[in-house]
Amino acid sequence: MDDTTGRHQQGATASGAGGQHRLGALRLRFAALTREIAKFGVVGALGVFVNFAVFNLVRHATNLQVVRASVIATVVAIAFNYVGFRYFTYRDRDKSGRGRELSLFLLFSIVGLVIENGVLYAATYGFGWDSPLQSNVFKFLGMALATLFRFWSYRTWVFRALPARETVAGAESFLEERSARSAATSRMK
Repeated sequence: MDDTTGRHQQGATASGAGGQHRLGALRLRFAALTREIAKFGVVGALGVFVNFAVFNLVRHATNLQVVRASVIATVVAIAFNYVGFRYFTYRDRDKSGRGRELSLFLLFSIVGLVIENGVLYAATYGFGWDSPLQSNVFKFLGMALATLFRFWSYRTWVFRALPARETVAGAESFLEERSARSAATSRMK
């Protein structure tokens, strides 16, 4: 093995370490996203329970129309979910702009409310599917569509990650990669 070959192999090892670090960082980001989705799911599942419980209670205990009962249930669930998201799912996120956060949460929740209850409205008044079972099925479908929208909007706009965490992680990655290159260079000398 000549000197040139030795240098080439050491350079490959250093770049391999950087690749492993990037893979490790990707795994960490994926694990964090998985935890976030799980926490969002726990709060969401409890919110679904609250939503269905209030919906069926209001629907069967009052003479309100099905969509009005659903809107009341959705509003109660929105309040429940805000507390769960703020203090459980996204408790580590930026808390400096609570007024802005709450305003955006309500805005996106109202859009979700329209999605959720729009599906129920179309099924009930467009197709005449108004039995208790049909109402619950179409409320569930509307909730599923609205949940996809809410997850995206809440994590993107409402409960934003602190920028410092990403900046620090990027800087650490850069320094570790630079350190690995420096070590590889000093071994070549």
